[in-house]
Amino acid sequence: MSEPTPRPSRTQQRIETQERILSAAGRLFAALGYDRTTIRAVAAAAQVDAGLVMHYFGSKEQLFAQATKTETPLVTGETPEEVAEQLLGILRQSLIEEPIASLAALRSMLTHPDAAAEVGNAHAERVKVSKAIPGVDGNLRAAVVSAILIGVVLGRHLVKLDELADADPDEIVELLRPAVLSLTKADRPE
Repeated sequence: MSEPTPRPSRTQQRIETQERILSAAGRLFAALGYDRTTIRAVAAAAQVDAGLVMHYFGSKEQLFAQATKTETPLVTGETPEEVAEQLLGILRQSLIEEPIASLAALRSMLTHPDAAAEVGNAHAERVKVSKAIPGVDGNLRAAVVSAILIGVVLGRHLVKLDELADADPDEIVELLRPAVLSLTKADRPE
């Protein structure tokens, strides 16, 4: 006779419940945006009481902040070519695995100041990339690359443009490679 599976500890149950709530919140914020997502809808999707959501997260704003928190991948390349390849690798991963937290912030950024700030903070990380992009317009070119990559991810996952949504991530990256390499090179006039 096998031994019964031990029940998870209260701490483990709490952690699992919080993770379930954050996962549901991320999906709803990505699908509906900040304004249309309610605590009740998050609770229903997570199969918990709305009071429990408030107990763990305090407010919709705090829930949003936690649900959209992302680890921005570090771009450590020192040459323009290394930076371009790292950015294309990050894009490829974002095309394969739907980046729910980032999509939630992007969907909500036009109507919610905290979402706009979150997207701005992610962009600030990308501006660090400009240090590896030579020329007086390195910051501008880094911003253009960032806008292109954000646009492709939005087009695939939120707008769901047919061709983009169905395309192979490697094919998309290969189409963008010349543009990204061109924007990161030093052969532009100073």
